Amino acid sequence: MAQAVNVNFKLDADVKKSMEEVCAELGLSMSAAFTVFAKKVGREKRIPFEVSVDPFYSESNTRYPENMVRDIKSGKAHFAEHDIVKRRS
Repeated sequence: MAQAVNVNFKLDADVKKSMEEVCAELGLSMSAAFTVFAKKVGREKRIPFEVSVDPFYSESNTRYPENMVRDIKSGKAHFAEHDIVKRRS
């Protein structure tokens, strides 16, 4: 068996607690879970899950409400009542 080495890194306390809880439910230590992850990365030569940015937080999506607020404050945005949804009697 290969010699074990220590690897140290920082985690947010809430992330660590959440991971510890899940690992306990699975009957794993965090060390075992990280070992499984590391072996899979080494075997597949990739991160074994999709890593992406949530498009909801894109620059254009975050700019949209800022622009709406600016338009409302400047009087550029106009609002009117409408009856798109029929009211029940």
